[in-house]
Amino acid sequence: MLNIFSWVTLTDFVFKPDGQVLKDFMKSDDFFRGLRGPVGSGKSVACCVEIFRRALAQEKGKDGKRKTRWAVIRNTNPQLKTTTIKTWLDWFNEADFGSFAWSVPYTHRIQKGEVEMEVIFLALDRPEDVKKLLSLELTGVWVNEARELPKSIIDACTMRVGRYPSMRDGGATWYGVIADTNAPEEDHWWAIMAGDVPIPEHLSREESLMLIKPDNWSFYNQPGGMTEIIKEKVLHGYEPNKLSENQKNLTPKYYENIVKGKTKSWIDVYVMNKYGTLEDGKLVYPSFKEEIHVAKETIPIANAPVVIGIDFGLTPAAVFGQRLPSGKWNIVGELVCFDMGISRFSDLLRVEINKRFGNLDIEIWGDPAGDFRAQTDERTAFMVMRQHNIIAKPAPSNDVSLRIESVETTINRLVDGEPAFLIDKSCQNLKKGFNGGYHYRRIQTSGDRYDDKPNKNRYSHVHDALQYLMMGAGEGRKLIAGNKTGHTHIAKQKWDIFKTKPKKSTWDFLRKSG
Repeated sequence: MLNIFSWVTLTDFVFKPDGQVLKDFMKSDDFFRGLRGPVGSGKSVACCVEIFRRALAQEKGKDGKRKTRWAVIRNTNPQLKTTTIKTWLDWFNEADFGSFAWSVPYTHRIQKGEVEMEVIFLALDRPEDVKKLLSLELTGVWVNEARELPKSIIDACTMRVGRYPSMRDGGATWYGVIADTNAPEEDHWWAIMAGDVPIPEHLSREESLMLIKPDNWSFYNQPGGMTEIIKEKVLHGYEPNKLSENQKNLTPKYYENIVKGKTKSWIDVYVMNKYGTLEDGKLVYPSFKEEIHVAKETIPIANAPVVIGIDFGLTPAAVFGQRLPSGKWNIVGELVCFDMGISRFSDLLRVEINKRFGNLDIEIWGDPAGDFRAQTDERTAFMVMRQHNIIAKPAPSNDVSLRIESVETTINRLVDGEPAFLIDKSCQNLKKGFNGGYHYRRIQTSGDRYDDKPNKNRYSHVHDALQYLMMGAGEGRKLIAGNKTGHTHIAKQKWDIFKTKPKKSTWDFLRKSG
């Protein structure tokens, strides 16, 4: 194998990675290699050079040529042309390495001495390009910005490599897939396969097996461009990270300048190289601070009643909370499911309650809209849950502003000088919602204008559940008592959708059902 840190004999091309992680990435011969880092860390350049390096290292065929063929993948055509191809041509310009074919599929054919290589650039927003990928005979694939693509695309890429050159011509000396990315979300396949987060429990066994990292896969994580300045658990700003990579190729104060005017969630992803969620909108809870309101360690279950909030629909969610005698709220868990009916969800909820909360008193509050019968089913969501031995009540109001305020006032409250609201680190969907996933959508007009209600997305359901929890537990009732608008439908305090109050407690039903 050629030394990547010295002059390449076939050309006047030279490259030296600036950083230990970049070096380790390029030294590896693993079948799949993933490189995660902040903007400006040299990820894309390293992948471009790695393609060329592998071409130089390919053994000669019968005709004395080192033949390789690569595909370069990006999710959309504009990003492919303006970012990926631009970076490639910055290093392998047409004047020195041959003309670039700008007709689809974009192709760069390089003939340099003994090297004959073909690099095909594909954007997977075009169905014909997806079909093209599935028919290619390749040496390797580079997936640029892998967070934008599903795991199925990576799997498709792994099936197309090692097919060129053919075995009749000696076969590929090395073949495989390389990928780079900015930090994706915490539940992204990259985060799971890298071993940074556990495999979600709601996945099927087959889906879980697909997310177990093979032995010949490796993931490399670069240092962030900045480090946080934290005093008394409060973030006060950022300072340059002496361990950041590719510094010699960046302008002075590069990271210091780009963090100005950016949200924490943006900085976390693009500068700190942390898993996170980015949405184009306004935070619903601007007072929430992860470093303050998310526990560093698992919150123990207290000897106190458990209050559960539930949002129904095809993306049902439940949030579990405990109010301590001091008045503090501990949010100790969440249950989020996708494409699931209320009957199946009720079974999972009952199992979760039995497993985690023993003989503690249970109080369950749900979306008041769950009291309405569906057109296709005479039963309400509450009725279905009752058939599964789960007794729930409608939250006292479904007014969005009151619901949000019930959470916001708790976030802002202090008890004995400490925050009155703390969520367990396992509540990933809640946390990502607080950090921007749950937001007011920007209206496409001039200026900063937003919808008056939070955007409905994957994070809104679990946050609705949290709101029903807080209102049902009394935080909402305090607000309702002082509400003078007259626009809110308020349930009567003693109203019970089951008409008669059950003689047995919720726990009695749960304990019987096992």
